Amino acid sequence: MLRVAVLGAGRIGKIHAANVAGNPKAKLVMIADPYGTAASNLADHLGCEASLDPVAAIDRADVEAIIICTPTDTHVGLMLHAVKMGKAVLCEKPIDLDIAKVDAAVDEIERLDGRVMVAFNRRFDPSARQLRRSIDAGEIGDVRQVIISSRDPGMPPREYVRHSGGIFRDMVIHDFDMARWLLGEEPVEVMATASRLVDPGLAELDDFDTIMVQMRTSSGRQCHINCCREAVYGYDQRMEVFGSAGMLLNENLRPTTVRRWSKTETEVRDPLLNFFLERYAEAYKMEFDAFVNALETGSQMPTNPHDGRQALRLADCALESVLTGRAVKV
Repeated sequence: MLRVAVLGAGRIGKIHAANVAGNPKAKLVMIADPYGTAASNLADHLGCEASLDPVAAIDRADVEAIIICTPTDTHVGLMLHAVKMGKAVLCEKPIDLDIAKVDAAVDEIERLDGRVMVAFNRRFDPSARQLRRSIDAGEIGDVRQVIISSRDPGMPPREYVRHSGGIFRDMVIHDFDMARWLLGEEPVEVMATASRLVDPGLAELDDFDTIMVQMRTSSGRQCHINCCREAVYGYDQRMEVFGSAGMLLNENLRPTTVRRWSKTETEVRDPLLNFFLERYAEAYKMEFDAFVNALETGSQMPTNPHDGRQALRLADCALESVLTGRAVKV
């Protein structure tokens, strides 16, 4: 069994810890979080040890792998320490907000032959995986366009936004990764626009709440991404892949597929799932399964530090495009 320590006991840490505890091929050894009683409360619930020191958790001889769910500015230090200790790593995105720091970390991981996976959980969503399988099977011929709509149900707390790195590096980074994955080619040009239509006060933080991005690959394949921090009808997650022989469409998920009609109502359906923890619950489980499988079989990590670097680079290019009003070469 893979013996795992989870670093960070916030909302993402809780998801990962529960998935480790529920996986028959893994054992949750420890949860480490330096803030208050978060680690001990979660550890008591899941039946493992707790610590206030993430580094001490990495150093334990009986820990073989770690999952990093701590604040972004701690990711690189913890990741590199774990790699030097010979531990496998599953790290939440982004690796860091500074592309130069990410580049240096990626180089060091490669030099040390580290086993590191970056947590782009949406690739492991069953519907997204079916999109990729259908593309690979040639069901829609050659990919021509990818369209991604991603809208949150409401603005996050202002303090979260202040430390998030901005909408492109925090929210849209998932969509940049999905775009690369579905296009099958690296974008070479980015054009973006951004607005403050939900909260004009975001100008104080140099951030935005509503964006559109257009990207092009060297062969001419195109991608359009639209995101907003607020959709009053729920968590809106849709993807379309258009090709020379057809189209694939990934719709929103709901608690059930039941649709209701009555004398007074034309059609009623269950509301959209509340937010990413509910919408991507299965994706988080399958992500950890993929991590365990890669370590068990010695195969390549399905999402690696290079993927994390590329998504951050696209986020930086999009922000540069917004600020300059020009298309940016990647």
